Amino acid sequence: MKHQITCKINDEVTRMEVESHRTLLDALREDLGLVGAKHACVSGECGSCNILFDGEVVSACMILAVEADGAEIITVEGLAESERLHALQKAFLDHNALQCGFCSSGMLVSSYALLQSVSRPNEQEIRAALEGNLCRCTGYADIIKAVQVASRARR
Repeated sequence: MKHQITCKINDEVTRMEVESHRTLLDALREDLGLVGAKHACVSGECGSCNILFDGEVVSACMILAVEADGAEIITVEGLAESERLHALQKAFLDHNALQCGFCSSGMLVSSYALLQSVSRPNEQEIRAALEGNLCRCTGYADIIKAVQVASRARR
């Protein structure tokens, strides 16, 4: 069965027709071309598909697209302002917080959410915010440094 939904994605009102069983991750990637959120564990464990859903960090693989009706969603693509990278995106690039890139969008979204509530997070706060994001490449040190640099750049 298909359902019409309307939601706000990256500050743009979006209307979609989705099947009852379709995940929000699939709808974002396949229907809208927003491929920043990645397919990885598909069980909500790794953070690669993290998005902001009504202000909360969630795994898009664990939400049905029909549940997004009326929601406000921000994906990693929504962090940049026009052609200008968000301070977090720039800091990730500048401080080698990206390697294979698979976890990067989830790390960026989770870090963005943290910076919305804590302007100058310490290392423990950053680690707590990134707790659900798994990375096999970086060892997290450069990611933590990038979040700290971005928090200072925002001031």
